[in-house]
Amino acid sequence: QLQASGGGLVQTGGSLRLSCAASGSIFSINVMGWYRQDPGKQRELVATITRGGSTNYADSMKGRFTISRANAKNTVYLQMNSLKPEDTAVYYCNAVGIYTYTGRGPSDLAYEYDKWGQGTQVTVSS
Repeated sequence: QLQASGGGLVQTGGSLRLSCAASGSIFSINVMGWYRQDPGKQRELVATITRGGSTNYADSMKGRFTISRANAKNTVYLQMNSLKPEDTAVYYCNAVGIYTYTGRGPSDLAYEYDKWGQGTQVTVSS
């Protein structure tokens, strides 16, 4: 399960920090990321980060948003600065390549390709 938090209402130019923690008997997660969706629009990439720390950003977020993760906590963060009204959306966290312990032994792992969090609303007022 992915639990996102940190959304809210902020004025133009303000900042917010989103967090998303994966729970369960997790061994590792390959890629974690953030996507966002406005009503009536397609979900779009915000940023992703690999287990090794390689990052990828959508062009409109470069220089304003910073993604990071704490592997030991299975948590991904999104620091959002210089927010604009067009950043208003529901932000979803995503995990790709999830290995979990099955309980049948320390090296017995289950693989799940993809998991989504429940979303957190970010509203930027002008």
